[in-house]
Amino acid sequence: MRRRTAPSRIPVLPLTLGLGLLLLLSLVCGVGLGAAEVGWADVPRFLWAGLTGGTVSAGDAAAYTIVWEIRLPRVLLGAVVGAGLAAVGVAVQAMVRNALADPFVLGISSGAAVGANAVILMGAFAGLGVWALSVSAFASALAAMALVYAVARSPRGLTPLRLILTGTALAYGFEALTTVMVFGAARGEAARSAMMWLLGSLGGATWAKVPIAAVTVAAGWLWLRWRAEALNALAMGDETSAALGVPPSRLRRELFLVTAAVTGTVVAVSGAIGFVGLMVPHVVRMVVGADHRRVLAVAPFAGAVLLVWADVLSRLLLAPAELPVGVITAVVGVPAFILLMRRGGYAFGGG
Repeated sequence: MRRRTAPSRIPVLPLTLGLGLLLLLSLVCGVGLGAAEVGWADVPRFLWAGLTGGTVSAGDAAAYTIVWEIRLPRVLLGAVVGAGLAAVGVAVQAMVRNALADPFVLGISSGAAVGANAVILMGAFAGLGVWALSVSAFASALAAMALVYAVARSPRGLTPLRLILTGTALAYGFEALTTVMVFGAARGEAARSAMMWLLGSLGGATWAKVPIAAVTVAAGWLWLRWRAEALNALAMGDETSAALGVPPSRLRRELFLVTAAVTGTVVAVSGAIGFVGLMVPHVVRMVVGADHRRVLAVAPFAGAVLLVWADVLSRLLLAPAELPVGVITAVVGVPAFILLMRRGGYAFGGG
């Protein structure tokens, strides 16, 4: 019998550097592409003017506003959200040891949708102005997190099965409440806006939202990188994890809080964008192996690039109309995931 050899893995450092350069190129392309035409020669000039506080001529004012005030914060937010969803997807799959898990399996996204639709459809928190949607979505995400934690907790701590079952069950309940709110909307345009948010959109990106999301995602990613060895132990099972000195219940509780905070933040600024947190971790494991130190070094860059280009396509395909970015990630993600699952020799964890 011929002995099977382990699949070769791409070194992490050159792969990360390559993805970093690709991300920079993607950001520039994301700024330059859109329904309104902006000359490619003007894009770096407008970006330099914005970065240095320079001035532009009156004739260029409209194009400058499109580049600096609309497109740049949008592509930056898309990169941050994509990175956050990919990193959290890695953590959630290790936390519940389930290949089908993604950042929304805990019901936090569905809980955030209740708060967001309360603003869109019912005018709740109108006194907060432009921050009403994000604040309401984040607050309801935290409330959903607390409810999932309270229901899933047992004398044995947070077990994977209880987390998945509780998150899924409560997600159905939150989605039912959201559906009732959408069908009861008095204005058709409000219902359309609600559906856009439910499917994910970066159309509401502003400069004020970028640093909040970026700091939260960066803090969550750094914590996950710090605990990567513990994630390796947890992915091998609770008994193995405990034998290696990593208490599974305590680690799972910490992971739950971190992933909930990051998921709640990105959902609050972009809506529920699916498939990034499900697909990217699997693809990265195939390339670099199952070690979470390697996976977490690469996955955020891959998620950022994917979401930046998904958003570009959402703006261009039906221009000047705009598709929800979640539709694009699903169209790309479904066939990619099917091909991934049919690939011979692939198993969760990179086996």
